[in-house]
Amino acid sequence: MSNILITGCSSGIGLESAKLLQQQGHNVIATARQQSDVEHLTHLGLESFLLDVTCYETINNTLQTILSKYKTLDVVFNNAGFGQPGAVEDISVDVLKYQFETNVFGTHYLTSEALKIMRKQGYGKIIQHSSVLGIISLKFRGAYNASKYALEGLNDTLRQELMGSNIYISTLNTGPVMSHFRKNALKNFQKNINIEASVFKEVYNKELKERLQSNKENTPFTITSQEAAKTVLKIVESKKPKPRYYITKATYILGFAKRILSTSLLDRLLNKI
Repeated sequence: MSNILITGCSSGIGLESAKLLQQQGHNVIATARQQSDVEHLTHLGLESFLLDVTCYETINNTLQTILSKYKTLDVVFNNAGFGQPGAVEDISVDVLKYQFETNVFGTHYLTSEALKIMRKQGYGKIIQHSSVLGIISLKFRGAYNASKYALEGLNDTLRQELMGSNIYISTLNTGPVMSHFRKNALKNFQKNINIEASVFKEVYNKELKERLQSNKENTPFTITSQEAAKTVLKIVESKKPKPRYYITKATYILGFAKRILSTSLLDRLLNKI
């Protein structure tokens, strides 16, 4: 049985991973940044704490509670994150900073604090939730693309720095997965993008808003959060987890295209998605 801390468990892969891991006998600490979500997780029978990765005090409090109660921290799944749609030229510096506060800086802080614990105990696993958009970039997702590329750089470096430590870093490159991600992205789009003033106004109104508002999961190769959670279980129960896990066929296809196509050809291909 492993003691596992998961961030971003209000829905999607975080929630389903917490449920699956607990079903398999692991001790799961499922966290969320809203108290209502913490209460819902508790109602589901999960041990849950308030943890907002942009508020480092909540990270420290949760880690202290885990150590005082369980003495060890075997696995951290850095799952918390969100998407900010919009053309790069329509993203303000403040909005870009907030995207990084959650997807990069908060993840980095928790990772660094967890590593202090894992160094002392002599082992551990950290699962970093990146994306296919940490491998390739799609238009109108620049802020999210950039945050995941940054996370990839940190992960690639950490793996080298942790060689021989018995601490493993595994990166998840998820493609399209059924979750509340798109619904939350729509809120951020409407809140932070001046649609009427943008040169992309027509595209925003005819295509992007329609896609974000759609309740249909018609993206090719989409899988459920439950299916994606099985990869998290595989990592937790592996003695030597792999450094990278592609999730969904879309990730395999686009990852392969990134390796074999020229930049110009890849851009033309991705611009049609």
